[in-house]
Amino acid sequence: MTKAEIITEISSKTGIEKVDVQETVEAFFKVIKTSMVGGENVYVRGFGSFVVKKRAKKTARNISKNTAIIIPEHFVPSFKPAKTFVDKVRTGNKASK
Repeated sequence: MTKAEIITEISSKTGIEKVDVQETVEAFFKVIKTSMVGGENVYVRGFGSFVVKKRAKKTARNISKNTAIIIPEHFVPSFKPAKTFVDKVRTGNKASK
């Protein structure tokens, strides 16, 4: 499902104009991005947590040149789904194979 499909579905279910829904969704994502860039985690009860994870400094290998490179400490965004959300996906998602 794409962002456009999400906007269309929200608009059809709520009766709110697509333009207004799009602005709201964009604002939601912007708040999450800004918070995470600032090192702040975002918690949405019943859905999950958008957290900033710290990756330690480590030594890696460039196998084509056979040299060691140092990867500095850095931060990456991560999403951890809520337990209730995981349970719903497990019980509601039937494999269509």
